[in-house]
Amino acid sequence: MFYQADLFEQQRPSAPQATKAAPARTKLPELVDRIAAVTRRPRYALLVLEQIAREAGPNGSLGPYVDTEEGRVPVRDWLCQALAPLAKRDCRRIAMMEAVRSEVMATAVEASDPAELERACEAQIQERIIRSGRTSVSRAVSDLVKAGLLRRHYQGYRIDHPNRGAQREAVYTITAEVKQTLRRH
Repeated sequence: MFYQADLFEQQRPSAPQATKAAPARTKLPELVDRIAAVTRRPRYALLVLEQIAREAGPNGSLGPYVDTEEGRVPVRDWLCQALAPLAKRDCRRIAMMEAVRSEVMATAVEASDPAELERACEAQIQERIIRSGRTSVSRAVSDLVKAGLLRRHYQGYRIDHPNRGAQREAVYTITAEVKQTLRRH
């Protein structure tokens, strides 16, 4: 979601405060500029960041799993599913869907149930969407880490660890400036 920049302007206190001054608040256009400087897909990266900021807990972290209606899902898969509708009309997505349908139809037996064939097509399409979406999310997160707007570590079996693998899943943590800019309380 994109928001109007004026929604993020700092409100003026009614009485002057004698305490130390608060750090300058980052505005949305500045955030977009920082993202655009490190990625070839700034809109997608901003959407990923906005989704993470919206669902992050009080400490700004999201993951390693997100609770959904289907149960607990790894954060990267959840982001992928949340952003998958963006590519419904993309020519590459349409071509992939047609290729999967022709592959399934080519391997189908003549007496196969049409409803079963459709379910098989949909299952294969979903599998490919998740696989390519995980890659896209990972690239966007890497770009956001480069921009200094997000931190990533891996958590899972036995201990937290900075490297992936060994049954570990990603945990994403937004920075304080992203929290001030994108989160609404």
